[in-house]
Amino acid sequence: MTTTPVPDIAAEQAEVPASVSERARAERRLGWWLAGPAFVVMLLVTAYPIAQAFYESLFQYRLTDPEAREFIGLSNYGVVLTDGVWWSAVGVTVLITVITVAVEAVLGFALALVMHRALRALRPLLRTVILVPYAIITVVSAFAWFYAFDISTGFVNSWFGWLPGISADTNWFGEFGTSVTVIIASEIWKTTPFISLLLLAGLAQVPDDLQEAAKVDGATWWQRMYKVTIPNMKAAVMVALLFRTLDAFRIFDNVFIMTQGANNTEVVSFLAYRQTISRLEIGLGSAVSVLLFLCVVLISFTFIKLFKVDLASARGER
Repeated sequence: MTTTPVPDIAAEQAEVPASVSERARAERRLGWWLAGPAFVVMLLVTAYPIAQAFYESLFQYRLTDPEAREFIGLSNYGVVLTDGVWWSAVGVTVLITVITVAVEAVLGFALALVMHRALRALRPLLRTVILVPYAIITVVSAFAWFYAFDISTGFVNSWFGWLPGISADTNWFGEFGTSVTVIIASEIWKTTPFISLLLLAGLAQVPDDLQEAAKVDGATWWQRMYKVTIPNMKAAVMVALLFRTLDAFRIFDNVFIMTQGANNTEVVSFLAYRQTISRLEIGLGSAVSVLLFLCVVLISFTFIKLFKVDLASARGER
């Protein structure tokens, strides 16, 4: 049996001239009227702390000595960017972010496929079970993982002592590698359900007739996945990866509870906390916070440019 090439859905969609209908314009106007007030409130709530942090970052200001407050311009940014501690924190943050998001994307997509193809009667139960880790408060989850791997109170060493490299005296929080491994594992366990639900919503948008047409043309499962499924859920993939990457880059709770930044596990958020809260260096801490915000903006811009998703086309608007 000869097979015909599977059409590239994304390419075909790109060739269709984009002309927004009157109905689409009316829906957009209605959307802005409904979401506009909340958007303005959120903008004001977030804009003030960011502006205040930038203002404080322009001063040499230690909370224990408020009288010595002095305007120094952008000097705090120079101190932060020339300090190896900052770049070490950025490196650890990027490492945790890349590994967790990559693993969660694969596992989340697999779980989304299972939920999408499950029997209709089993779908509510599967979604409830999968959502349990995500429903747990992050601090509670972090404490649970810490006590499970702790050398004195944990059960991991006794239960898995038969595995190579694990014994009764294995100190998971004594070295960088093992500490980061536990932090990454706890993040993956906690937030994979979030990605799976977003990808499940994307799978629901893939037309069944396209799948059937590709199957009739002799396309394999992998060809249908690459040519039909993924191009039609590109918007959902972008949203899932973007939201999760931003969340992972701002990781704080797990590091704070498990290691307190020891063994070179300090991340950017914890560095800002340590400078501002522990050392009371308001100027330096604010500079770190502003740089963290700029990193988040850069990540968002990169994702949007990389995926080049037309959300109007994804909704079927022409």
